[in-house]
Amino acid sequence: MLGTHYNKHLGLALVFLFFMFCNINAQEKQQSPLTLISYIKSLEDRFNVKFSYIDEDLEGLTIILPENLTSLEDILQYVEDSLQIEANKLNDRYYTLSKDNRVNICGVVLDNFAENTVMGATVEVLGEDVAKITDNNGAFSLDNIPRDASLQIRYLGYVTKYVKVETLLQQGGCPKMLLAQYYEQLDEVFVYKYLTSGIIKEKDASITLNTAEFGILPGLIEPDILQTVQALPGIKSIDETVSDINVRGGTNDQNLILWNGIKMYQSGHFFGLISAFNPYQTDKVTIYKNGTPANFGDGVSSVIQMETGNKVPEIFKGGGGFNLISGDIYAEVPVTNKLGVQFSARRSATDFLSTPTYKQFINRAFQDSEITLQNNNTVDDEFIRDEDFFFYDFSGKILYDLNEDHKIRLSAIHIKNNLKFEETNVSANETNISLLKQDNISVGGQLQSSWTDKFSSHLNIYYSRYNLDAQNVFDNQVQQLFQNNQVTENALKFDTNYILTDEFSWNNGYQFIETGIANATVINEPDFNSEIKGVIRTHAPYSQVNYNSPGNKFIGAFGARFNFIENLGTFKKLVIEPRINLNFKLANYVRAEVLGEFKSQTTNQIIDLEQNFLGIEKRRWILSNDETLPVTKSKQGSVGINYEKNNFYVGVEGFYKNVDGISTSTQGFQNPYQFSGEIGSYDVKGVELLINKKGDNYSTWLSYAYNKNDYTFDSIVPQSFPNNLDIRHTITFASTYTYKDLKLSIGLNYRTGKPYTEPIEGDEGLDQNYYPPRINFQSPNNSRLPEYFRADASAIYNFQISRAIRANAGLSILNFTNRKNTLNKYYRVNEDDEIETIENFSLGITPNVSFRVSF
Repeated sequence: MLGTHYNKHLGLALVFLFFMFCNINAQEKQQSPLTLISYIKSLEDRFNVKFSYIDEDLEGLTIILPENLTSLEDILQYVEDSLQIEANKLNDRYYTLSKDNRVNICGVVLDNFAENTVMGATVEVLGEDVAKITDNNGAFSLDNIPRDASLQIRYLGYVTKYVKVETLLQQGGCPKMLLAQYYEQLDEVFVYKYLTSGIIKEKDASITLNTAEFGILPGLIEPDILQTVQALPGIKSIDETVSDINVRGGTNDQNLILWNGIKMYQSGHFFGLISAFNPYQTDKVTIYKNGTPANFGDGVSSVIQMETGNKVPEIFKGGGGFNLISGDIYAEVPVTNKLGVQFSARRSATDFLSTPTYKQFINRAFQDSEITLQNNNTVDDEFIRDEDFFFYDFSGKILYDLNEDHKIRLSAIHIKNNLKFEETNVSANETNISLLKQDNISVGGQLQSSWTDKFSSHLNIYYSRYNLDAQNVFDNQVQQLFQNNQVTENALKFDTNYILTDEFSWNNGYQFIETGIANATVINEPDFNSEIKGVIRTHAPYSQVNYNSPGNKFIGAFGARFNFIENLGTFKKLVIEPRINLNFKLANYVRAEVLGEFKSQTTNQIIDLEQNFLGIEKRRWILSNDETLPVTKSKQGSVGINYEKNNFYVGVEGFYKNVDGISTSTQGFQNPYQFSGEIGSYDVKGVELLINKKGDNYSTWLSYAYNKNDYTFDSIVPQSFPNNLDIRHTITFASTYTYKDLKLSIGLNYRTGKPYTEPIEGDEGLDQNYYPPRINFQSPNNSRLPEYFRADASAIYNFQISRAIRANAGLSILNFTNRKNTLNKYYRVNEDDEIETIENFSLGITPNVSFRVSF
């Protein structure tokens, strides 16, 4: 029985395979092309007609005729459309066939590896003054060109392709043309692509973000620049903002943030919850945590350099979109082949549209806190709150090529936040009003020159002005407080690079910076008026030698920067900053790096963490004066090892950093030392680990950072205690997955709690010998907040609206477990002379959606 059953199924399978083979064979016969001449002869017999033609016109032409064409007229029309052979009817029996010498063609240029469209490729008709650029879909069309001509198709990074027009006509329609990528033989490749597409660790240990290639990260549906950098080990924001980024235990004002070479004194919207820089105009972001090149000064913690596109656009492209907070547009416009314009604009919808995302952001910025008394009773005052808030940013760039060797770039950016916040305590019948206006306007120009094949220069000039106006109206307008913080900066930087040999290059330059800062405070009750102004000028020549050995076995950079600092009327100082950056091969797939730097900065931010001004914007810029605040200096060294094979990457780095010349007023203390202004230092010892496995459509990573961050203040007891940013352990586990046009990402973030200072327990916690009474605190940072945990997810779907318009829709959820994380905890004395405990909490579950188009 089993044999019979088996033979029966085997027979059925053979019959099925036989019919399938016959069907495939028949299809192949139907789809086999026929020579046009033989097909014309078959038409003569089929329709009893005669064709007159020149054999040379039809030789070599082939045709595949659709089965649905049955009439002679339809067949001849198809031949004319596909092969551009004109058919003329002389009478009912005789026809003539003639070849058009000038034809119309079209095509689509694709990458031969992934068949991605190649936008902006040049399609040139050889021997004719005719050329076209492929559109966003890689398509092109050419009219009235010679039939016997050839096309040259070229694009940077691809092998130039030559195609005969006749060949395209024989293929019919708008055929696909595949360009082969150009590969240059390298000794070894050791830039590491990890986390998601568009994030690269370079050979000098810097991290590069290419926004055009950016994939997806947990919680992000748009490539927010300052949110994205926080995915990297050693870079976090303790209070969940982009205006307070902490790099290896440093404060935000210790980061040098550059936009097209201009130092930015404002970086966020919505009190730091949103980056102020449009990612769709930004082309490249570079981050240095250590081993910074000598041409960068300032910023003792890190450098975050943003650059917009630097090439004159060849075709018009742009786009726009919206989410539940704001909408934006951007465009690149070619004016001539030497002149182009870029611009972007974004505005919030927060002053006329209330969304779930906006409500969560408002709660995070103003309302989501809990106040309890010393006996743990909750203060349940009823408050009525009303806010009127909006923000916008605009940036533009003009690109002009004098010639191939000299290029001019002009940039401008305007960032604005505007807020009116009114809070009424119903039980006390008391209304407080807070007004805030924040502006940053910057303009800059660059001249990029290549004088010879070995010598080039770069001149950068900019002017930047930051202004913060804040006003608080207390006790039903009885007391009014006004504060102004204004920063004005002019700078010039001239950089040269000379290629000495194939292994050596020499970088030299000079930078001049003049920074003026004014701080004004006016109080009406009691009457108080203060205005402090200062100007610092820095002259900084620098030099760096770069070496790259044959085979890339050893790469090194050795440099130094010499800062001549002058605070007008106060002090003059020379600060020398050596830099070193080494990268060398240990074994196959394993490289090591040794980095070191001395750096300094003359601008810092005072942080007033009582109830003045709203959240992050209470920070005010000040200048070093060598008395109450010296020049801040840092020393840092690190050693790292990187391994990558078969898309599996492991990187580990240990570092030590010392920052000297800090003040308690710039560190965010919320204890007796907040306003005392003691000068001290902090030391950070840490290890950063990243493990990343990537596949064709997925990426999974685990990162871990350990930091031991301690202050040293000689005038405080005890002299050494944990830093306010001492987060001992930080762990991130995340994964991304791509299925066709859908991108998914999920991530988990964990960290131990930050330190804070508690009052002395019992009645001794309040000192009644002062008026108003003061809090007696325990030793600084003796306690820690609970551990922090947050889970985020995001999804993006890409689709085509039309041939020229692409679109995507995104959905993200921050903190989808809705965990209530404590971000800060501090104490104050209320009107009843009781100690209040104030706790600030993280964002709750926060959804956001977006829709974008590009063309």
